[in-house]
Amino acid sequence: MQEIEVRRAIIKHARAMNALGINQGTSGNLSARRGDSMLITPSGVAYDRLTSAMIASMKLNGDGAWSGPSKPSSEWRFHLDIMNARPEAGAIVHTHANYCTALSMLRQPLRATHYMIAAFGGPDVRCTNYAPFGTQDLSDLAVEGLRDRFAVILGSHGMITIGRDLDEAMWRAVELETLAKQSWLAMSIGTPVILPDDEIMRTVERFRTYGPKESEDKAGARARKPTRRGEPT
Repeated sequence: MQEIEVRRAIIKHARAMNALGINQGTSGNLSARRGDSMLITPSGVAYDRLTSAMIASMKLNGDGAWSGPSKPSSEWRFHLDIMNARPEAGAIVHTHANYCTALSMLRQPLRATHYMIAAFGGPDVRCTNYAPFGTQDLSDLAVEGLRDRFAVILGSHGMITIGRDLDEAMWRAVELETLAKQSWLAMSIGTPVILPDDEIMRTVERFRTYGPKESEDKAGARARKPTRRGEPT
């Protein structure tokens, strides 16, 4: 994708977060990898007022320096650290979705009460301890909580999902909030049954071909990208 297309995609998904009810106001943030840089939503700008030019750009190997007319989200640190720790992550979505946030207040991980937990890489989605927003402590908790997973719940805060691109990261964000809501409803009635770990890990393998598919344009561009000798295509 051209950079302008990535910027427009960030705006589209930022607005969709609130329209879908998985975020409120400007509390969430999104980022997308672009070469050796990260594009991220700006701090404190209402999504319906966002323009492509307002999306901040940060070097992945940088020290927090940014370019653009608007400063990056206050949570830029964990976006940057996750991108560096997880090279396969092309996009990150962070929201204060109601049910995930309610579980975070209880320090309650999301367990395998439904097979769709496999969409996040294992038999649970961890819940971290609390750390103040925008801090290195929070970033460290987020990176560790995402170890071998595609989502994490942040203690007394919200949730993070990652994906190959914004479509996949956003799909996971919606699925995570849906699972949190279903688990909450089940716990209000009784004690949910936890599916066995080995069953979930079999489902994780099946999920490698599940979820949003690349568009023909994206797949074609990737196939046409030159590769070094011995590098997988």
